Amino acid sequence: MTKSMTDAAYDIMSNKKRAVQFAKLWAEVSKVTGAGNDKVAQFYSDLTLDGRFAALKDNKWDLKTRRKFSESHIDMKKIDYEDVDESDYDPDGLQDLNPSEEDTY
Repeated sequence: MTKSMTDAAYDIMSNKKRAVQFAKLWAEVSKVTGAGNDKVAQFYSDLTLDGRFAALKDNKWDLKTRRKFSESHIDMKKIDYEDVDESDYDPDGLQDLNPSEEDTY
């Protein structure tokens, strides 16, 4: 059975003592799993969704078990929403569905 890319990354990270640049981690994971560069975006998404990994500054990754909660947690209360222009907000995605006067049926 082939090991998943995230399981391979976990094994690799478990043998390291510190955070690793994404590009270096990908190089090692692709070598172990045989995944081609067409899988790099999928791997990045999988890392992001996998609760075992922590995304750090400068595109480095580490295991969450080695990190303080504050290093891998985003406090949603501290996000600045003041720069958001609510006039552009279209929650239903219907803005472009209104026919213009030029449209005929």
